[in-house]
Amino acid sequence: MFGSSTNNNNKREATKSNGTPATHSLNSLVQGTVIEGTVTSESDIRIDGTIKGKLFCNAKVIIGPAGTIEGEIKCKNAVIEGKFQGTLEVAELLNVREMASVSGDVRTNKLIVQSGAVFSVNCTMGGVKQLQLNSLNTLNIAKEEKTILKAAN
Repeated sequence: MFGSSTNNNNKREATKSNGTPATHSLNSLVQGTVIEGTVTSESDIRIDGTIKGKLFCNAKVIIGPAGTIEGEIKCKNAVIEGKFQGTLEVAELLNVREMASVSGDVRTNKLIVQSGAVFSVNCTMGGVKQLQLNSLNTLNIAKEEKTILKAAN
C-alpha cells in the first residue's frame, strides 16, 4: 500500500538514467516578467511575459496572447498567440494563431497561419534535419557557456 516496494519501483522508472524526471514539464514565464539574455529549456516553455534575447528549446515554445519575444528562437515546435520579432527557427511545426503578430526571418518545416494573424516575414521552409542539428549544437554551446561562467564565478 503506502510506501510499498512496488510504489518505489514506479518512482525509479519515472526518472531518466541521469536522475532527471522522465515526464515532460512545462516552464512558464508569467505576465509582467521581463528577461534579457539567453534562456535555454529542455522542456516545453510558455511565455506570457517578455524575453529580449535568445530562447533555445528542445521542445515546444508557446508565446501566449500577452507574451512578447524580441530576438532569436530555436525550437522543435512553436505556437504563437502574442508578438514575436526577430529570427525564428522551428524544426517541425510553427502554428501562428489569429491574434499573433510575427515579423522577421522564419525557418520551419511546416507552417500554419490562421486568418487574422499578422505575418510579415521572410520565410524559408525545409531543411529540418540540419535545423535540428544546429538547434541542438546551439543548446549545447549555451550550456557550455553557462558552465564556464559558473566556474569563473
